[in-house]
Amino acid sequence: MWFLPEKHRKKFREPFGELFPDITSALEYAGDAPLYAVGDVVTRNIRRKGIVPNLSVIDGNTMREPCRCTPLLPVKRIEVKNPAGCITDELISALENAVLDPPALIHVEGEEDLAVIPLVNLLEDGCAILYGQPCEGVVVRIVDSDAKRRAKELFSLFEEI
Repeated sequence: MWFLPEKHRKKFREPFGELFPDITSALEYAGDAPLYAVGDVVTRNIRRKGIVPNLSVIDGNTMREPCRCTPLLPVKRIEVKNPAGCITDELISALENAVLDPPALIHVEGEEDLAVIPLVNLLEDGCAILYGQPCEGVVVRIVDSDAKRRAKELFSLFEEI
């Protein structure tokens, strides 16, 4: 398991991609790219547009409060544990399996926020990851070599425990 020390957390508050005010503009930017969603609200909003993402990663919370809008998706469901501020081997393994056999929903007991980091390096170039930026909108990260480089830089800030 990898833990993100408090001293590095501020680096994760900046959007890791392009920030949009709403799901409509985020989806327009993503275009026809294969979609991957991290977060309950983003997943619900994508689903409301009639789209089932290749992968959704949710935890049943939004801004650390229970989310009453957790979407029900007609896809296989994978349950994992991942404590806040961490990335577990269990989460990484679930992401790997889901990417190989979409569509899927990973339900995290704990927190899913940091799943974007390993997910970037599991996806092919051209895929789009959407996640919520609290109180600001939706971030879209198109996977490319720069995204993978940046994800590796961010992952290097974690400590293995």
